Amino acid sequence: MPPQKIKTDYEPIDTDPHITRVVKYFRNSDYLVWAATTAFGPAFYYLLELGGRVPTPSLGFGLKLSACVGATGGFLLAYQRSSMRFWGWTENAQEYERDLKEMRQRIKEGKPLYGVSRMNEYAQKSSSWMSRYAALKFSAFPIFNFVNHNNHGIDTSRYYKDLDDNDDKENISG
Repeated sequence: MPPQKIKTDYEPIDTDPHITRVVKYFRNSDYLVWAATTAFGPAFYYLLELGGRVPTPSLGFGLKLSACVGATGGFLLAYQRSSMRFWGWTENAQEYERDLKEMRQRIKEGKPLYGVSRMNEYAQKSSSWMSRYAALKFSAFPIFNFVNHNNHGIDTSRYYKDLDDNDDKENISG
């Protein structure tokens, strides 16, 4: 069954992006959200500890644990923000252009668009069924796409469009 088409305000790049692509396409604002969430955990814990009593001897452990939880939550939040740009749910012009350039380069090099997979076709499809829009389910169970497959819910013809014209222009000017 093909993935359901969702009407979005922006052009979708990929409905099931690989984890490395999502992290590679992080913006500076995503890193800032990740850092702020990481810092918020220990700061909030410390403020709670100062609530009118003397800090406990285990304050250091609590600060470390809250930093770890904050870093994990911050990564998941940044990952979700980047995923929403891939899905076309938020502004993604920068990512769209970068994706076009990257995929057209892969075509010129003769590489498969989404990498090579050693899994059979059914396993690839079932993997995409489980991880498509998975960033919306982080509160229940964080799951990521670690599988290279061709089930991304977009029309890949845009990568081939005007590719020959661009090659001719490069050869003429070169």
